Amino acid sequence: MSHPYSKEGASAAETAAKAMLEMRGNTTRLYRNALVFLAAHKTRLQDLDEAARKYLAWESILVEKTKLDLTPYQVAQAENQKAAADGAVTARLPETYQWLLVPTQASAQVPMTWEALRLSDAEPLAARASKKLRGDEAYLTSFGPTRLRMEMDKIRLWRGDHVSVRQLAEDFARYVYLPRFKHSGVLLDLIRDGVQLLTWAQDCFALADSFDEPTSRYRGLRGGQMVSLTDAHSPMLVVKSEVASKQIDAERAVLALRHEPTPSNGEDFAAAAIHTGSDASSAVPVNIQPKRFHGSVTLDATRVGRDTGKIAEEVIAHLVGLMGAAVTVTLEIHAAIPSGAPDNVVRTVTENSRSLKFSDHGFERE
Repeated sequence: MSHPYSKEGASAAETAAKAMLEMRGNTTRLYRNALVFLAAHKTRLQDLDEAARKYLAWESILVEKTKLDLTPYQVAQAENQKAAADGAVTARLPETYQWLLVPTQASAQVPMTWEALRLSDAEPLAARASKKLRGDEAYLTSFGPTRLRMEMDKIRLWRGDHVSVRQLAEDFARYVYLPRFKHSGVLLDLIRDGVQLLTWAQDCFALADSFDEPTSRYRGLRGGQMVSLTDAHSPMLVVKSEVASKQIDAERAVLALRHEPTPSNGEDFAAAAIHTGSDASSAVPVNIQPKRFHGSVTLDATRVGRDTGKIAEEVIAHLVGLMGAAVTVTLEIHAAIPSGAPDNVVRTVTENSRSLKFSDHGFERE
C-alpha cells in the first residue's frame, strides 16, 4: 500500500516494481519473466486505508471489551460496525488494486519498458489479472510449436545445433523479451507437440536423449512420433530439424545399401548403420532388433490409478510411439474374498463390468 501507481509524474509502484524485478533480497533476480505486479490506484488508496483503519479500530474495541466494561448492547453495536468496515474493505480492494504493471522488452538489444494495464472486471484480483494478461498475450497458457521454432531461431536460443530442455525452460523463465508462459508445462507440451508433428522436419524440431561427441551423432533421435517429456529439468536435447533429418536420412541410406530392414525408430538407426569398412555397402553383421514385447506386473490395489499412470507414461507411451506398432493392454483382476461378497457388491461389480465391456467377468462360489 505504500507504493501506489499514478500516471502523473513518477510512480512509486513502478519504482518498487523495478527494484523487485532486479533484485531478490540481496541477490540478483534470475527468473524475471515469471513476474508481473499488481499496484494500487493512488487516488483510491486513501479510501481503502480509511476502511482498513475503521476495521482495525472496531476489532481492537472488541478485544478490549472486558476492560472497557461494554454492555451487551454496546458489544453488539461494535460487532455490527466491525462487519460493516470489513465489507467496505472487501469492496474497496478490487477498486483500489486496478493497475497491472508488466515488464516488456522487444528484443535483447533494447531497454526494458513497463506497460500499465487497467483492470475493470468484477472478478477476484488474480482472475482479473490473469484474464487481462491472456487477452494481451502477455501470459500464455498455450502456444503453437511452429511459433516456438520461430522464436528459437529469431532469438538464437540454440546452443549450436541443439539446446537442452532444461536450458530452454531456464531461458523462457529468465528473459523478458521471450513469451511469458503460465508454467514450464506449457513449454513441455510445445516440445512434445512439435516432435510429434508429421511436418516436424519442415516446421519444428526433433528430440534426442544425448549427443555423442566422438561420433558427432545424436543418441535416441526421434522425429514425427510420440515422445514422453514430463520434466522441465530434463537433459534431453531439442535438435534442429534440418540436422536431425540429415542424420536420420544418412542412417537410412546405409541400411538400404545393405538391404537391411529400416528401423521404425530413429533411435536405432546408428546402431544398425555403424560399420568398420570403408564401403558402406559391405555386409556387416548387425543386431537383429526385437519384434515383440510382453510384460505383466502386480499392482497395489489401493494405488491402481497412480501405478497405471506411471506404467502408461514410462512403458506404454514408448511402445505406442513406434511407427507401425500394435499395442494391446489387458487388465486382469483376481480377487479372493474369504468371507464372501455381499449381494450389493456382486450386483454393482457385475453391472459395472458389463457396462465397461469386460470380455470376461464373474463371481464364483467355490
